[in-house]
Amino acid sequence: MNYGNLEDNLVGDLVGDLVGNLEDNLVGDLRSASTQVSTQDERIASLLKFCSEPRTRNDMQRHCNQRIFPKKGVKPIIELRSACYDHPGQAKQPQPKICADISIILNNIFSKKKEEQLMNTNFHVSVNGSDSNTGTAQNPFRTISKAAGVAKPGDTITVHAGTYREWVKPALGGTSNVSRITYEAAEGEKVIIKGSEQVKNWELLTSSVWKAVLPNTMFGSYNPYAEELTGDWFVYPSDWKLHAGDVYLNGKSFYEARTLDDVKNPVKRTEGENPPWTKRTELLLNPEDSVYQWYAEVGEEFTTIYANFHGKNPNEELTEVNVRKCCFYPEKTGRNFITVRGFEMAHAASNWAPPTADQPGLLGANWSRGWIIENNIIHDAKCSAISIGKEESTGHNDSENTLRKPGYQFQMEAVFKARKIGWSKEKIGSHIIRNNTIYDCGQNGIVGHMGCVFSEIYGNQIYNIAVKHEYFGYEIAGIKLHAAIDVQIYGNNIHNTTLGVWLDWQAQGTRVSKNLFYANDRDLFVEVTHGPHLVDGNIFASEYNFDNIAQGGAFINNLCCGTMRREPVLNRATPYHFPHSTEVAGTTFVYGGDDRWYNNIFVGGAKTYTEQSTSGTESYNGSPANLDEYIERVKENNRYGDLNRFERVADPAYINGNVYLNGAPAAEHEKNNFKSVKNPGVSIITEDNATYILFEAEKAMLNFNSAILESADLGTTRISEAAYENPDGKSIIFDTDFNGAKRDGNSPAGPFAKLTEGVNKIKVWG
Repeated sequence: MNYGNLEDNLVGDLVGDLVGNLEDNLVGDLRSASTQVSTQDERIASLLKFCSEPRTRNDMQRHCNQRIFPKKGVKPIIELRSACYDHPGQAKQPQPKICADISIILNNIFSKKKEEQLMNTNFHVSVNGSDSNTGTAQNPFRTISKAAGVAKPGDTITVHAGTYREWVKPALGGTSNVSRITYEAAEGEKVIIKGSEQVKNWELLTSSVWKAVLPNTMFGSYNPYAEELTGDWFVYPSDWKLHAGDVYLNGKSFYEARTLDDVKNPVKRTEGENPPWTKRTELLLNPEDSVYQWYAEVGEEFTTIYANFHGKNPNEELTEVNVRKCCFYPEKTGRNFITVRGFEMAHAASNWAPPTADQPGLLGANWSRGWIIENNIIHDAKCSAISIGKEESTGHNDSENTLRKPGYQFQMEAVFKARKIGWSKEKIGSHIIRNNTIYDCGQNGIVGHMGCVFSEIYGNQIYNIAVKHEYFGYEIAGIKLHAAIDVQIYGNNIHNTTLGVWLDWQAQGTRVSKNLFYANDRDLFVEVTHGPHLVDGNIFASEYNFDNIAQGGAFINNLCCGTMRREPVLNRATPYHFPHSTEVAGTTFVYGGDDRWYNNIFVGGAKTYTEQSTSGTESYNGSPANLDEYIERVKENNRYGDLNRFERVADPAYINGNVYLNGAPAAEHEKNNFKSVKNPGVSIITEDNATYILFEAEKAMLNFNSAILESADLGTTRISEAAYENPDGKSIIFDTDFNGAKRDGNSPAGPFAKLTEGVNKIKVWG
């Protein structure tokens, strides 16, 4: 066989797609989970082992599609195996001589990669530097933006202590997981990036109202005080316009006033607008802050800001105003494989971010792939903090701007437009957002439509989202994702939000696992999706746990202290997908049901606000207990025709092994459960920067043991006909608890593997 050009081909294909992802994508075949393949010899040996093992072409095609060459297909690995085998599609013996030659080629490849890594640059940035410097540790740049303009794949930008008032717009991204561009705060140093500027030229108007006249050149092409908050699904206020600007006094965010007179005579606000279906009042978290108000007048050359500082002299305090739309966000899409770690970022004037518009955030990836956002403190975004969402070409508030079609229809079109521009696992998503602290944002802590696919969100603390209630629309939550295909949300602490997590449309393969929810107006909203989605091992400690306006969910080992609202949606068909893919398999309505509820603890007694809200599982009364029973009922309705006979039958509800406390009601068809009128007295407390749950367990409940479940026990969803499994297609075993302890045959229902009789105090965060 002629393989004279094989090395050149392998450099282009193997290095770009295989070597770059070897550590992440060949775990299953090239090493055990506990062994790190790190040396050059180990990498080569592992790759040769894979290439020399007997496999059929179909096996290779499937494996390559899933793990190795999803972009380029099976061709590169076939070329490599062809050099090792006479007939690569059959189980023949490898040719040792050729394998040795391939080993030499691979040595050359890895040597080239090593040389490239040695050539990578570590740029330094300091507030004492200059952008005319070379960017070394001895001669650092002054701005992060300067470094962002010259960094190439493999480079690192180390930013030293200080406050940087700029919008960082990465010019390039990395090329793979091992050739990233990394932006990081210097170890042990506090680095702050702000979208605001400090203002010191305030003039006193009255005893507490001041004004500042700012040149419009300060804002460039984007003046937040002229930029109106608006877009699809933006609801309140409806009779006047809010703006993207803001004023901060020693870090405290102000409220925009309707008029200058309102600034002079502020009235304290106590409650905000909220979704009408909740039928409850949502109170401001800190109503005393609402009297700190500002108002702006924008002219051709100057913008005048008026603000009531209530006795403070703004020229003697840290007084800042929003200036920039973002803090860290590329202007162009496709800036892949960027790491952002260790920063504090604040004060961004980005606009409302619905799923039918461009979705900029204070920090975000802008329709890219493979970002890692970790160990940051992010706060005071006017709308959204972290964005892994949609870009503009697939639609931008077209419903609000044209009134031609509803937003629902434009959103459906956006899905198909995105597919045309390459929305796939190979090009978009697969981000990691971990160990960040996100708070005091108006709309979202994390937002994303379609750009979020195949991502992991874990270890984050998200709180005080939309609790100012300055505005309202139908896209607000701590985490608000559309089309969260295979997204894994786990180990987060989400509290004091108007809504903790909202999974809207196409939450297929999504998993919400071992998160702590408390003190939220609502904890979890799953809307118009067909499953499979998993909700397991969570603590839902608010009084309103679920808006379950979906089907195909599996709820396992959760603690549910509040109510659930369920409704079908028969006027909005939404897409479902082939498993682990963005390719659309079909569209249909949400009938409600097809849910699994196993081994959960329900606590009754929470206040209900709507006629649909109940505790426990009684809302499933009358549902078939399984798919066979569902099909029998459909057969009984044959006379009604194809569609009507299905509409007359409720989806099945698989319910078993749950615990119902404080009188929480169970579904009539549940065969095995535990019921008690005793109140476990669940509460969440914070001590010494740690969070604990208090739970009083009775002996009889502890004697009711729960089975350890796995994917096979859950079956497949009725509509999408997909399994409850990991993104890699492997089975899930639900054998660890909230804190990672192993379950056994004596473990109780709920999120904890071990409880003792009496009051349990369990650390759940910190």
